[in-house]
Amino acid sequence: MAEEKKQLSDDFTEGSILIKLVKFMIPVLGALVLQAMYGAVDLLVVGQFGTDAGISAVSTGSSIINLVTFVISSLTMGVTVLISRYLGEKRMDRIGKIIGGAICFFAVFSAAAMVLLLAAAPVFASWLNAPKEAFDLTNQYVRICGAGIVFVVAYNVISGVFRGLGNSRLPLIFVCIACFVNIVGDLLFVAVFQMNVAGAALATILAQAVSVVLSLVIIKHQKLPFTMKRSDICFNKEVRLFLKLGFPLALQEMLTNISFLILCAIVNHIGLEASSGYGIAQKIISFIMLIPSSLMQSMSAFVAQNVGAGKEGRARKAMYTGMGLGMAVGVFIFCIAFFRGDLPSALFTANEAYIMRSAEYLKGFAAEAILTCVVFSYIGYFNGHGLSFPVMLQGISASFLIRVPLSYLFSLKEGANLFDIGLAVPAASVYGILFFTVCYVWYRRR
Repeated sequence: MAEEKKQLSDDFTEGSILIKLVKFMIPVLGALVLQAMYGAVDLLVVGQFGTDAGISAVSTGSSIINLVTFVISSLTMGVTVLISRYLGEKRMDRIGKIIGGAICFFAVFSAAAMVLLLAAAPVFASWLNAPKEAFDLTNQYVRICGAGIVFVVAYNVISGVFRGLGNSRLPLIFVCIACFVNIVGDLLFVAVFQMNVAGAALATILAQAVSVVLSLVIIKHQKLPFTMKRSDICFNKEVRLFLKLGFPLALQEMLTNISFLILCAIVNHIGLEASSGYGIAQKIISFIMLIPSSLMQSMSAFVAQNVGAGKEGRARKAMYTGMGLGMAVGVFIFCIAFFRGDLPSALFTANEAYIMRSAEYLKGFAAEAILTCVVFSYIGYFNGHGLSFPVMLQGISASFLIRVPLSYLFSLKEGANLFDIGLAVPAASVYGILFFTVCYVWYRRR
């Protein structure tokens, strides 16, 4: 029993920081890679077997769905951090109550999100200036994904719980299942049945549904390091605690993604060619951002557990280690994005104009691969301390004071190109590094 419990949760308060951080981070990264493949496979299959308008529709539609998904994952970060803290404090009795409260809250959240996406899909497509040729297809994609949003929510909650326990292997297994089903579904619905955008959306939701069902079966046969009673499934005080941590992060994530939706609308206004090129670049960027994203998620759980155990010095060392690790990988990614962005772009389409536009944006964006690792390490450190307000403030101010205004100004230039618009993203990260450095120094002195 003790051995099985040890397998399901890991102790971050002892041993090599680098080894333990990498060991935990690799499955998180693997899960994020496979998750990113959802949208990438959708776009790739639609690009090869669907229509040109379908590429724009999947790009714009997935931007809307990603906004909801990122809000969900940010809310579940509150659950992850709270579980990690209780694990560090050896308060196992409260973990079951957190999960019970999360089940109730996210059930209500799923219902609200589904109604919103089904009813407001045309409004969202209009706000994003979806090209006329792709407008109806965009609505179709959003509504089908919205109908199955409950499975997206369930996956994120289950994964958040296990990451809080220090176990990043099971979430990787869950998303492996989903990715396999999604690839098969895309090929079947889009390539064989010629369902275009609708087929891609159906494959995505089917994949999430299968993953959630199988993950519940897997969990049922695990020996968990905590107990959970039926009476724990209610709106208890733990809901307020994890929302206190997660809501500022979710608000920040929502507004940050809205800023990217505004950027999408700015690009869509230029025309279908720019819209499709930008959409392809965004799918590539979703992979580029996996290193900092996995670093942030791992850092949050790592720091929270050490804070719970009273090891503040170790938490700080973890942050510095994460920055160095992320930047080392980021340099390699920068070189590919800056010099040969056309190579990954060509995987999604044979249209030379779309490839050129995508590579153009990636060249401006490239420095973000290095800078964002520093920003996200800071975010993981503050999240692990439960200090989500500075994270929210930075995210909102970087988006609406730097990224959006610069993107808009660059788009007004005569002969506006995606390289200039892409530069707005790393500019916002430079601001983020300065902001968090000031916050970190203030927090240390306090």
